[in-house]
Amino acid sequence: MKRLLLSLLLLTVFSGCTSVNFDQSLANTNQRAAAFTQGKLTLIKTADQRSQLDGLVTEMLRSPLNQTDAVQIALANSAALQALLAQHWADATQTAQNGRISNPIFSLERIRFADELEWGRLLSFGLLELLTLPQRYQLTQGQLVQEQLQLTSQVIDQVTQIRQSWVKAVAAQQSLIYARQINEAAQASAELARRMQAVGNFNKLQRARQQAFYAEAIAQLAIAQHASVAAREELVRYLGLNDVQAKQMRLPDRLPDLPKTPLLPEEMGRLASKERLDIQLAQAQYENAAKAQGLTALSSLTDIEMGLRRDTVLDQATHTSLPKRGYELSIRLPVFDGGGLRRDAMNAQTLAAANRLEATLRAASSSLRENYSAYRTSLDVAKHYRDEIVPLRKSISEENLLRYNGMLIGVFELLADTREQINSVMAAIAAEQQFWLSEAALQASLIGKPTIAAVNSIRGSASSENGAGH
Repeated sequence: MKRLLLSLLLLTVFSGCTSVNFDQSLANTNQRAAAFTQGKLTLIKTADQRSQLDGLVTEMLRSPLNQTDAVQIALANSAALQALLAQHWADATQTAQNGRISNPIFSLERIRFADELEWGRLLSFGLLELLTLPQRYQLTQGQLVQEQLQLTSQVIDQVTQIRQSWVKAVAAQQSLIYARQINEAAQASAELARRMQAVGNFNKLQRARQQAFYAEAIAQLAIAQHASVAAREELVRYLGLNDVQAKQMRLPDRLPDLPKTPLLPEEMGRLASKERLDIQLAQAQYENAAKAQGLTALSSLTDIEMGLRRDTVLDQATHTSLPKRGYELSIRLPVFDGGGLRRDAMNAQTLAAANRLEATLRAASSSLRENYSAYRTSLDVAKHYRDEIVPLRKSISEENLLRYNGMLIGVFELLADTREQINSVMAAIAAEQQFWLSEAALQASLIGKPTIAAVNSIRGSASSENGAGH
């Protein structure tokens, strides 16, 4: 009996030990999210790795930072992203540890009674824990798969935020240039109005209108300056740059050109991941909850501990010894707590996981369609500004300049028209920004990390900018 139990114990332990290969986990993430990481996601563990990557970051910062390089810098330099990877390693290790059997307990006792000396030796282990080790091993493997999917999803989310932060920083810097031009035009208009009032060609109301617009332009410029600083600093934080690196960072003068042809609806099915991360994650959560429910049904009812005993009784008077062998079982009796609440909790968790899976399946296509609609709408609006509104505003300005040269309109009408033209350009920049934000959200949604992009901000930013010109 003893040899049989020891053999069973050793066989189970050596065949069911769960381990974590974190490098393989990173490789899987790089493979699943290749379009986001370019296979360069890594956990920095040594000073040599840190030094090598610092050199890479310094080299990238020598030229204006494009979106792809921004992502690469974050993967190599962001302490927040490195913390995410290290935490995943710790969580995965803890999960694997929970899948292993507890170490046996060896007890030694020495008892003296009259002329007898007794030595007791007991080796005990959880019998129920041993018998359920294959099921717990499978549950642990499933939990490791779930954590791997969560890591990939979190990395995609981080990269998407970095892409969008880069777009906001470039657009804010670009808009600031035009906000300064509006301020300069308003300042010239206010100064001219002051002089004309001084010589009696303007009344107080006419000058007040020009001065009011100049005051509003000053406020709008201050807001644009802060928006540019805030967007830039947000990108600095995502990239994990220090103060020296932040000063070295230069952004392009403008956002990238809009794509000539958009993604078509029929291409979405081809580009969308056949194994969406959100569905895989919900499926893994449901399967793990079902496996855990089966284990809880047994472990909540009782617990069994087995011990192998070998005692030796020494008779010091006769100098003889008497060995005693045997085993003992300890069983927890479900008298006060039958484990019903624990089983109910697990049933509820499994039901919740099943409904989350169903909700994810139903929402997957819907979120993809919504993100595609945002993508197409923002692209159409951005092209409309580029191809229609901005050229029309330019044509109007050219005609007004001719009318001004022909003394058909005054300088204030010309300055007002200049402000309107600049406002339309700023609205076009806002529309382009919204498109690139929507494009980043769509790319994440294709792989199964839905990130909803709002389109109403296009109208809001455009109207507010245009309203400043009246």
